[in-house]
Amino acid sequence: MTIYPVILTGGAGSRLWPVSREHFPKPLLPLVGDQTLLQATASRLDGLDNVAEPLFVCNEEHRFLVAEQVQELGKTPTGILLEPEGRNTAPALTVAALYLAERDPDAVMVVMPADHVIPDAAGFRGMVEEGARLAEAGHLVTFGVVPTRAETGYGYIRRGQAIDGSGGFAVDRFVEKPDLDTAAAYVESGEYLWNAGIFVMRADRWLEEIGRFEADMLAACREAVATGKRDTDFCRVGKDAFLNSPANSIDYAVMERTDRAAVVPMSAEWSDVGAWSAIWDILPRDERGNVTSGDVLTHEVENSLIMAQNRCVAAIGIDNMIVVETPDAILVTTRDRAQDVKAIVGQLKEADRDEYRFHRRVFRPWGDYEGIDMGERYQVKRLTVKPGASLSLQMHHHRAEHWIVVSGTARVTCGDEVFILSENQSTYIPLGTKHRLENPGTIPLEIIEVQSGSYLGEDDIVRFEDVYDRVPE
Repeated sequence: MTIYPVILTGGAGSRLWPVSREHFPKPLLPLVGDQTLLQATASRLDGLDNVAEPLFVCNEEHRFLVAEQVQELGKTPTGILLEPEGRNTAPALTVAALYLAERDPDAVMVVMPADHVIPDAAGFRGMVEEGARLAEAGHLVTFGVVPTRAETGYGYIRRGQAIDGSGGFAVDRFVEKPDLDTAAAYVESGEYLWNAGIFVMRADRWLEEIGRFEADMLAACREAVATGKRDTDFCRVGKDAFLNSPANSIDYAVMERTDRAAVVPMSAEWSDVGAWSAIWDILPRDERGNVTSGDVLTHEVENSLIMAQNRCVAAIGIDNMIVVETPDAILVTTRDRAQDVKAIVGQLKEADRDEYRFHRRVFRPWGDYEGIDMGERYQVKRLTVKPGASLSLQMHHHRAEHWIVVSGTARVTCGDEVFILSENQSTYIPLGTKHRLENPGTIPLEIIEVQSGSYLGEDDIVRFEDVYDRVPE
């Protein structure tokens, strides 16, 4: 039996705005400790016997960020499956199961969201071993967290009869998020567990069950994997077939309908880091109950979370507050209204503002860029290009660009010319001219880019060649 960590990285984390954004979401952030949530998840089973490298399922937009973070861990992933669009967790798990079953008919999957916090990794590994034994016996295993309070933000699992010779129980039923009185009764009864959304199961057994209950989903996912495109560690599933799959969760599609569901109680500390109030719960607090990060000054502040990324933040005489500062947005709320941050993200989406999509610093496979200034017909950016990296050969219909090298060495293609620029040298890229920027050196290349023209949006890019396969077919 080989255990495969299957890590689902689709969580947007909109309640953790303005730090979590659509193009750099919660799993990719180091919110608790030095590792990102994804890296901590990918390392969680290290030390367990017969564990393969992780398999990731992620959005196409995040593929290079995921690959880079895994590479930083020194891991070579079993694969990175790319969804053209999120269809909830059941299709994501189905394409992962198909991918693994093709390689290992006996594969046992440990399915984990990439954005949970479990400080006791050793205790968690012990529960995974128990779950794997139940999975080998044919069960579809979920983990249920032993509740420590009446919580209305989680779904619950009522455990049934104990399964002989194991630490698991048959699942009696799944329950939606309850009101406070019902949640208190659940906790008092001792029969209910929080639904953690973590699963252990054989890949072939999942495929049997999804075929029983969601035959259309299985057929669509099977075609998506069969028509997928392989590119080194990446596998793009077939777009048209995948989008034909019904959207559904693992629980609704199978777990609430199967007679093979089992639950293993999980007494280890756990959090889905669903809001800023959860960050305050997890991180160490000072003697006044405060969690602070960055350049923060306080006077008579209590029970608050204050995080500063870019500027000095000073707070006086506040209690039970959350203040989060980033270069382009500031969030202020009370801890008990932290769940409502999603409403602000909804307003940003409705107004089609970039603050829900991007940070001021935007990551690309070749490096990153950061907006410095913007006017009616111009904007200024700072570009950092990794050693050996290259932007696409591209052209703009509506803007010209000036490039000034701050540090490093640039190889520039401008029309039919190719030339080298060094520190303090500059060049001009006329509107409508094919061009490319490369870093042939061994240190990062820093460029100041001044754009001018009638339209300066990021969608004014026509790509002709690209080493990152971003040229439309």
